[in-house]
Amino acid sequence: MTSAPDVESGADHVLLPSPERPGTWAALRPLVLRLHFYAGVLIAPFLLIAASTGLLYAASYQIEQVVYRHELTAPAGRTSLPLSAQIAAARAAHFQGAATAVRPGAEPGQTTRVLIEQPGLAESTQLAVFIDPHTGQVRGTLESYGSSGALPVRAWISSLHRQLHLGEPGRIYSELAASWLWVVALGGLILWITRRRRNRRHLLVPDRAARGPRRTLSWHGSVGLWAVLGLLFLSATGLTWSKYAGANVDELRAALNWTTPSIDVSGGDHAAHTATGGHHAATTDAGVDRVAQAAAGKGLSGPLEITWPAKAGAPYLVAEIDKTAPTRLDQVAVDAVTGQVTAELRFADYSPAAKLARWGIDGHMGLLFGLANQILLALLAVGLITLIVLGYRMWWRRRPTLGFGKPYPRGGWRQVPWALLAPLALLAVAVGIFLPLMGISLAAFLMIDILLGLRARMA
Repeated sequence: MTSAPDVESGADHVLLPSPERPGTWAALRPLVLRLHFYAGVLIAPFLLIAASTGLLYAASYQIEQVVYRHELTAPAGRTSLPLSAQIAAARAAHFQGAATAVRPGAEPGQTTRVLIEQPGLAESTQLAVFIDPHTGQVRGTLESYGSSGALPVRAWISSLHRQLHLGEPGRIYSELAASWLWVVALGGLILWITRRRRNRRHLLVPDRAARGPRRTLSWHGSVGLWAVLGLLFLSATGLTWSKYAGANVDELRAALNWTTPSIDVSGGDHAAHTATGGHHAATTDAGVDRVAQAAAGKGLSGPLEITWPAKAGAPYLVAEIDKTAPTRLDQVAVDAVTGQVTAELRFADYSPAAKLARWGIDGHMGLLFGLANQILLALLAVGLITLIVLGYRMWWRRRPTLGFGKPYPRGGWRQVPWALLAPLALLAVAVGIFLPLMGISLAAFLMIDILLGLRARMA
């Protein structure tokens, strides 16, 4: 602004505005830019691997159906053998192992899967014997992994996505990716929506009239905006499987009473006898056919898994395993001697948090909405790969040797008011403790930045 004329000198003086600290976002923007830059450049390789293997996993269900078509299907017939007879056929072919569970074919044309403990198999792995429910013929045997019942090809893809077939050390890569994905996504979202633009339409769609780096940035921002919710979802649900952050998530859920309830299978006064193939023997056993009938009387329907008593006196456990929406995951415990239902657990009785956790995990695995879920996951994977490629392209074109620009300046934190910087620092420490690998890598980023700054000053 200008002052009034100076009466004594007769001259007009221009008073320059006193220097002021930038606004809150103007002060924060350089800090967010530099964090987004470092995280994008250094964590992007882990995200690229996770997205590529995740894209393969999204197709793993269809791959499994094609590769194991013979084992998974059988010609439809008019009548089916009793479940006990099918299990007996499986045990006759593999008598050295004890049957632990059975999954009857849920639809015509599907085989019955009998799970058998087999010496020498990897942890959480059982032998699955596939039985034609109409003839009792063994259609084949395959290894079955975990509660999902993944067969070898899907289990291999799952292990590749989770830990690159490197065992526990390999899980570090996926945890780093999941820990930083939400930070990169949120940082990019904030930078994109606060960017000045002439046409607001280009917030949602790329500016095709732009050229050079601006065109690349336009595609990077628009794709990121459409993908951000899905990326946040993948990050949150992926952390539940991680080693270090996952343990903290479990503790938090337990503290807030958000854990998944479990049915009482402690057993009663009866000793379980599994004449059809289980672990423990006594004088009587209700039999798997009667157990299935009791579960059906409580409204349970296929696909089902019937698990034999784990110890003497414990009941059978019958559980629905249909994880597609609308979810059917009810369970009942059936007395091994009387064949009576002794306990029930309905999915409708889960707490809202437990339901969300279940749906989140199933959505991450591509189960919740079936094929549509898998297509969505594939699109998110392709979107993330696209963002990474475009991000590296922008970084490459900004490198100082080409004269297109300089790296985002360091020291931006000095412009942030202490009233805002202090809470942000405390929040970063808290998040770093809850997500340990993120905390360690963030400290490494800061150390690298400090060393590069010292090197620049000494040059």
